[in-house]
Amino acid sequence: MRIKLSSFKFDLPESQIAQYPVEERDESRLMVVDRTTGKIEHRIFKDVIDYFDDGDTLIFNNTKVFPARMYGKKEKTGAEIEVFLLRELNSEVKLWDVLVDPARKIRVGNKLYFLDAKGNELLVAEVVDNTTSRGRTIRFFFDGTDEEFRNALKQLGTMPLPKYITRSPDNLDLERYQTVYAKEIGAVAAPTAGLHFSRELMKKLELKGSNLAEVTLHVGLGTFRGIDVEDLSKHKMDAEYYHIPESSANIVNNSKEAGKRICAVGTTSMRTIESSVSAQGMLKASEGWTNLFIYPPYDFSIANSMITNFHLPKTSLIIMVAAFGGFDLIMEAYNEAIKEKYRFFSYGDAMLII
Repeated sequence: MRIKLSSFKFDLPESQIAQYPVEERDESRLMVVDRTTGKIEHRIFKDVIDYFDDGDTLIFNNTKVFPARMYGKKEKTGAEIEVFLLRELNSEVKLWDVLVDPARKIRVGNKLYFLDAKGNELLVAEVVDNTTSRGRTIRFFFDGTDEEFRNALKQLGTMPLPKYITRSPDNLDLERYQTVYAKEIGAVAAPTAGLHFSRELMKKLELKGSNLAEVTLHVGLGTFRGIDVEDLSKHKMDAEYYHIPESSANIVNNSKEAGKRICAVGTTSMRTIESSVSAQGMLKASEGWTNLFIYPPYDFSIANSMITNFHLPKTSLIIMVAAFGGFDLIMEAYNEAIKEKYRFFSYGDAMLII
């Protein structure tokens, strides 16, 4: 019998939604869930090193968040419009898919003006298409170089903290809503399981003989978008770009052949590796777009452990975690996390499933 969407509903006290990160990345709490014994342990995140040895591999998503949330003014009326950059469609003509809010005020042909803090006009864009109820395609008008255009976007944009973080972004978020190993610019949301890793912890893992393999999946809003169908087989994920280098595939496959522990750091790393599996059940080097939606029951091919945060109810993230850890055990773990006052969501605590 397939599990339905309503099975993933739970009540979370608002006080457990983390508004800020902990002072040190690797000192958040860590719940360790053993799929074989059903045992649940409570640790500190830096203790994760106790679960990895020589020859084990951790897989990290090295995507980098860009300041995707901008505020512009509509021509004539001057109404403020929030523009959330989703993905660049064409760099030559500066065509982007975006979300706009309030959507009802924006029509094809409308122009939007983006001003810096001093009121100087930095960018102008025109709405050229309606793609969804909230989404639009816009074209920026800009005569400078591509680097100058990127700098203008950076100057205008703010870090795209999720809406459940109710405060305004500050300078702390520029560093902390980004993993220490972020390299490839393109995400509109952080791969939050990786936020717990400090450079010191990663160095200690390497000294212990564990391998750190990198993949890329540019996280889009589709990863976090709510699901509105009770039958999970009918849900369609938005496609997200991914890349698995040959070097990373080799590292992972060597660990797999040796029977070692392979850990997907985050649901985005898990989606990436499950999107590129050979007929022999090994990880393939590849790049492209994936709209893989993992829900129970599902046979995982590559990773035998994963690190993840505590997620929103009824989202693709908690559904994937339940597919990996087992529905009953994961829901028990979530009930335990609420009882033990774990911090939830992007800046919250972590779970290691072994």
